[in-house]
Amino acid sequence: MLKISNLTAKIENKVVINNMNLQINDGEIHVIMGRNGIGKSTLCKVIMQDKNYEVVGGDITYNGKNLLDLQTYEIAREKIMLIAQNPIAIEGVTNAELLRTSLREIKNENINIFDFNKKMEDACQALDLDSKFIHREVNVGASGGERKKIELLHAALLEPSFLILDEIDSGLDVDALKVVCNFINDYHHKSNCSILMITHHPHLIEYIKPNFVHILDEGKITKTGDYHLAYEIEKAGYGANIMVEDGNDE
Repeated sequence: MLKISNLTAKIENKVVINNMNLQINDGEIHVIMGRNGIGKSTLCKVIMQDKNYEVVGGDITYNGKNLLDLQTYEIAREKIMLIAQNPIAIEGVTNAELLRTSLREIKNENINIFDFNKKMEDACQALDLDSKFIHREVNVGASGGERKKIELLHAALLEPSFLILDEIDSGLDVDALKVVCNFINDYHHKSNCSILMITHHPHLIEYIKPNFVHILDEGKITKTGDYHLAYEIEKAGYGANIMVEDGNDE
């Protein structure tokens, strides 16, 4: 369970997250929507302890541990994974090398190469991703859509229990979006992981039905509802006075 309590964070003396509260229980899917530049991606980075952001108040706890006391690599060891809006390229390191090294660190044991390769091949097939990417440098020469699939390939191997998806739909065409959403739904069903998704567009919600949709404004959640809220926002805009369900602050 992830719990954000009275969180305030700033960058370069500008407050971006302001006294925010949110709770995500095991197995739940939550979506955060909002205008451009409102702090959605900031929230993802603050959860992962990006040092460009300063937390000036509040707490972020996950299964009883305060994430603000941990380094980013320690948060990753808690099986929290962020797929960023623009995944970076890492020259000189292949996907297979990165994942084998990560799994050895996680499991503290040698990795069965046959099982490892089979799992990577299966994930590539499920993602409609050319298996040549297994032995290519991480995201080097990959398109935006391919980068999102490569990051999900990493998720399939690393098996996070809390998955943060920052605009996973950006860079995907219609067919790729269906493939990616089917993969996420299947992973969620098998793992019962919790998911936090950032998106601007209700079409993502057509494929992945969240338990809650939240609207972020002025650094805090101002509206909460089920997935129908996303469609209402699309019709009426963020400034509309929309009737919503009780918030998810507890």
